[in-house]
Amino acid sequence: MKLTVIAASLATAAAFAPSKQASTSTHLASSKDDLYAFAEKCNPIVKFYDPMNLAEGDFWDMGSDATIAWLPHSEMKHSRVAMAAFVGYIVQSNFVFPWPQHMDGTGGDLSLSPEQQWDAVPEAAKWQIFGLIGLLEVWDETGGGTLPHYLKGRAPGKYPSAQLFRDNVHFALDLFDPFGFSKNKSDEAKARGLVAETNNGRLAMLGIFGFLTADKMAGAVPALDSISIPYAGNVMIPFEGNFHL
Repeated sequence: MKLTVIAASLATAAAFAPSKQASTSTHLASSKDDLYAFAEKCNPIVKFYDPMNLAEGDFWDMGSDATIAWLPHSEMKHSRVAMAAFVGYIVQSNFVFPWPQHMDGTGGDLSLSPEQQWDAVPEAAKWQIFGLIGLLEVWDETGGGTLPHYLKGRAPGKYPSAQLFRDNVHFALDLFDPFGFSKNKSDEAKARGLVAETNNGRLAMLGIFGFLTADKMAGAVPALDSISIPYAGNVMIPFEGNFHL
């Protein structure tokens, strides 16, 4: 799924953009109490759901504070990737780019499912995609040279600005709220946006796995039986098409 992977790597999903002095209502990871309170805002019926007791862990022997900081940041990242993947799956099931996409001049093939379209992507192109994703991950881990690490005080989900890159390399849009739509929003509006983004991301995670499961296991998702496209490959081994690692 070339479009899906590219979209996932570039996804902003910027439903909120905390200001430099944003209130703690937009920070998920300050304490377990904050996790409980935020979970109730997202779903007052289910509330806090942690069957694996991850919030009780001590990841990397850095203490509970670092663990609790990591969890919401990780969920937000997975949510944004899932939202991009869900939309990408729908787009690639109904549309392909009309121009040539391969060295031999051939283009996209709508007869292929999104999974098959990904398998058809040349290996060199896949390395370019994952190379870009790796660079974006490095930028996130370093805070773009301006933000603290997300384990040390950065608001979960806030991706660093590309300002340092723009100043020293060339122009690039910020991935986090690139057009400044959220810049002047109140803290209350940002907090509501965060709840909405989190819920949308959780639904998207279920949605994309629903698509993949329906394509792999006929009848596993009855609601998708009429539109699923059987896939003989293994969706849990996305490199089997031409990677041999």
